[in-house]
Amino acid sequence: MNQKKLSYLGLFAAVAIIFGYVESLIPFFAGIPGMKLGLANLAVLFILEKYTWKEAALVSVVRIIVIGFMFGNLFSILYSLAGAALSLTVMTLMKRFSGFSLLGISVAGGVSHNIGQLIIASLITMTSGLIYYAPALLISGVITGLLIGTLTNEVLKRIHF
Repeated sequence: MNQKKLSYLGLFAAVAIIFGYVESLIPFFAGIPGMKLGLANLAVLFILEKYTWKEAALVSVVRIIVIGFMFGNLFSILYSLAGAALSLTVMTLMKRFSGFSLLGISVAGGVSHNIGQLIIASLITMTSGLIYYAPALLISGVITGLLIGTLTNEVLKRIHF
């Protein structure tokens, strides 16, 4: 990996961490524990668009671990890793094998992130009762996916490297 690429990855990991911090300051309560806007995912989606899934995974793991230790706990890290793994897998497959725009890829990422977190929460708590959160999580995944996809498109228009 060359120095320029490593610098950009470090920069976007730092941006994701800052966005995670800013997001922790925003009171966002929709009645569902852990529901957030996902601003830090903007950096991951940007890296996925500019580089490959490997670099996006690296930035994602770094941001999850740092944000988790700073503002969360072991369970928040576990939930975030599960959501990010499924989300990145879905977004990578959609980018590679479909004609979806970045906005569509982002929406699929937002929805699959919430599904991944719901699956891991169900496994940890060993209860199927969490499925009642699914409709609200799917709707929030679409909304936040649209927001992050739109913001990423705007960033891509303005940053050239």
